[in-house]
Amino acid sequence: MESMTESHTPWRAPAGAFWSSTWRDAAETLAVVDAENGTVVGKVADCTPAEVDEAVRAVSAAVLNDEPWPVWRRREALHRAAGLLAERRDRFVELLSSEGCKPVRDAEREVQRAVETVRLSAEQADRLEGRTLPFGDTPRGANRVGWFTREPVGVVAAITPFNDPLNLVAHKVAPALIGGNGVVLKPAEQTPLTALAFLEVLLDAGVPAGRVAVLPGHGASVGAALVSHPLVDLVSFTGGWTSGNAVARSAGAKKTLMELGGLGAVIVLRDADIHRTAAAIVDGAFGNAGQNCLSVQRVFVAHERAEELVDLVVRGTRELLVGSKSERITDVGPLIDEPSAERVEAWVTEAVEAGARLQIGGKRDGAFYWPTVLTDVPAGSRVLGEEIFGPVVSIESFDRLDAAVDAINRSDYGLQAGVFTRDIDAALGVAQRLRVGAVMINDTGDYRIDAMPFGGGKRSGVGREGVPYAVEAMTEPKIIAIHHSA
Repeated sequence: MESMTESHTPWRAPAGAFWSSTWRDAAETLAVVDAENGTVVGKVADCTPAEVDEAVRAVSAAVLNDEPWPVWRRREALHRAAGLLAERRDRFVELLSSEGCKPVRDAEREVQRAVETVRLSAEQADRLEGRTLPFGDTPRGANRVGWFTREPVGVVAAITPFNDPLNLVAHKVAPALIGGNGVVLKPAEQTPLTALAFLEVLLDAGVPAGRVAVLPGHGASVGAALVSHPLVDLVSFTGGWTSGNAVARSAGAKKTLMELGGLGAVIVLRDADIHRTAAAIVDGAFGNAGQNCLSVQRVFVAHERAEELVDLVVRGTRELLVGSKSERITDVGPLIDEPSAERVEAWVTEAVEAGARLQIGGKRDGAFYWPTVLTDVPAGSRVLGEEIFGPVVSIESFDRLDAAVDAINRSDYGLQAGVFTRDIDAALGVAQRLRVGAVMINDTGDYRIDAMPFGGGKRSGVGREGVPYAVEAMTEPKIIAIHHSA
């Protein structure tokens, strides 16, 4: 990577962090670097554990002591925030593309999704009303009536990754706010500017300033201090499995929501529309340079169609344009930094040296890694068993469908999977047997809508996000019962 030099950014945060209703600078700063060219696009605070403590205590006090924030005001504020986010689309597209790793077309799609996520969160207000309780269903309920409402858990700690630095922030912060919580956000070290710009949107929309804090910094210091803080009531974390384990240990007996990645498995039956399937695999494997927890990483194809599928996927991969994030014609931009590209390169080299066939790709230039297709990958290779988080897909054939299903179920991950076939009975049979959080039929697993329950089992995480389900997780039922004499 080239040495860092200063460059102008289209938007600068009022300061490097925010808590206690105040924009704040810090003695120590973090440089935000464009992975494509090594330029510094901004600087933010490198917060300390002491500042984490101050911020959490301030947010907790605001939730407990400040003027009540009724549900209708929360709904109105989030609707305004969705509108402001849409108005500031160009600002966010440029931020996402400069500090992150998304080509401009992908950045535009992320902004649109984030608008929808905030809007969906505003529309969850009616989920907080609860319902009446069935006291009349038991003799012990005589002369009693009651109901429950859903109340905020308190303080939500939100820790977000670099790959969707706007929409994943929105997925944690907006549901927490509609639920009436306070939120302390630690964005990824690589992409904090987007989070600070989103905070500005929330404040301009009327979200009470005391209820939100954004603390950039390193996970080992800020993240650890945040999740272990005694006044944090729920931790919402998206990241890798190793980091998730550390979060769980630090959090202790707290509610947690954790999405920890997957292997993006796809099964292709012999009756599949092979052209449609190949196009979906190329799109699902190489979008955002494979830096997506749902990226297609492992494809199982019926033996009779394997040669044809590999040929079509290689052809589609060859047509992708690797280039600058700022160009609208670019399909694949850089990885988030050069060490990430070096890791992907090392895993592919290791597989090829063990006997895998490199069909296309396998080239690195700085933080760029060219879209790569592998076949004949030996069992035990890291590209098959661990989340690569890069633009690499492995294709293997099967003679028995059971073998493909069993291979996916033996994986340590269970996020989402895809099945391609014209036989709906076969598709539903596979879907019932796969141990994953979602099965997409005639789609890859690289698909979600923001209103669906999102998450998986095994190493893929704990609980479910998706706006309605996050609101439910971030609130708790409170029962009120009346014993009357009538």
